[in-house]
Amino acid sequence: MRVVAIDGATARVESAGVSLSVSLALVDDVAVGDHVIVHAGFAITVLSPEEARETLAIFARLGEA
Repeated sequence: MRVVAIDGATARVESAGVSLSVSLALVDDVAVGDHVIVHAGFAITVLSPEEARETLAIFARLGEA
């Protein structure tokens, strides 16, 4: 999911029309525009731009299947 806003230890993230508020307690150095993997209300991993592109492409292909 792409980080669209940060307020302290919480971020607003969006993907495919879904918007969530998630905790940033488990990750460091997150900025607006970064992509994160979210699980159970927590951002658990910050993806590099390349990883984010690859992951989004995989999800798009799965959606077409």
